Amino acid sequence: MAYFDHNASAPSSPKVREAVTAALCDYGNPSSVHAVGRAARNCVEEAREEVAALVGTTAENVIFTSGATEANNQALRCCDRPQVVASAIEHPSVLEVSPEDARIPVSADGVTDLDALSELLKRRGPFVVVSVMAANNESGVIQPVKDAAERAHAAGALFHCDAVQAMGRIPFDMKRLGVDMATISAHKLGGPKGVGALVLADGLETEPFMRGGGQERKRRGGTENVPGIAGFGVAAREARERRPSIGWVANLIGILERHAEAAVPEAVIFGEDVPRIANTSLIALPDVDAETQIMALDLAGISVSAGAACSSGKVGESHVLAAMGVKKELGRCAIRISLGFENTVEEVDKFIEIWSGLKKKAS
Repeated sequence: MAYFDHNASAPSSPKVREAVTAALCDYGNPSSVHAVGRAARNCVEEAREEVAALVGTTAENVIFTSGATEANNQALRCCDRPQVVASAIEHPSVLEVSPEDARIPVSADGVTDLDALSELLKRRGPFVVVSVMAANNESGVIQPVKDAAERAHAAGALFHCDAVQAMGRIPFDMKRLGVDMATISAHKLGGPKGVGALVLADGLETEPFMRGGGQERKRRGGTENVPGIAGFGVAAREARERRPSIGWVANLIGILERHAEAAVPEAVIFGEDVPRIANTSLIALPDVDAETQIMALDLAGISVSAGAACSSGKVGESHVLAAMGVKKELGRCAIRISLGFENTVEEVDKFIEIWSGLKKKAS
């Protein structure tokens, strides 16, 4: 099986699985003060240090959550700003928090329009939190986070960044970028599903989204998911350690795109002319709908996804491509390829053979 869907969920490493298994044996509640509870607490705090290091901050700023969706909701619903100004290409867990609020448009290449952001901020004053993702989950296009944060702060607004797809792929330092709140998901790094983090800037606080006990320094109620957090910590460390080697994945994507364009000259690679994260390609095969491509590739042992998929698993229209001004007819023919370190040139060659053959059948 050739797995080309790392942006949906990345495979876990043996060390991550070992950490999760070991933590399952630490059956104590991390809020308990006895020895068994303290062992579980130590596991959580060691992972917190690793997650903090991944984004260039300190451990006390990390709030563990059930995933990026919860973290996004806490960031945007529980800060002291009643309005959310988000880019039009954000993940639904950002856009659905405030469906009636303004959206920052993007260019045809999928880059957030900073001048449009400034105009929106002029009309709304300081009672705003701006949300711009670090890298888009569909196109892979890297967003101008530092410049967007500067414009938000100049208007007195807070700045939130969904950094899920950036982790381990591009440098991300909260302090250098000026990010007030950052969201991370464990399973996009090769950690367990069902665990993530909201990371706050020094001195910033939000109201808890999950209310209950005093866990997570009274910032997120509920007993911590110790096995999930343990795996998250190892995945965060591995992502930080292997990021300098991301050029290997970039080389594979480059080979795939060059061969795709050679085999099918009318293929369209979205965001081709702007910086993207190294592992991602969003590519359309005109006249062959995404569902047909996904099914044919799956039968050949290659896993990819559509530009967007709804929770039922059916292929849906991509709001990202719509925001980029892509016609529906072409957008419906787009699939996302997202590679990892374990992928090979041979797998890429097989993908090109199957994928380009679909175009020949449609002609």
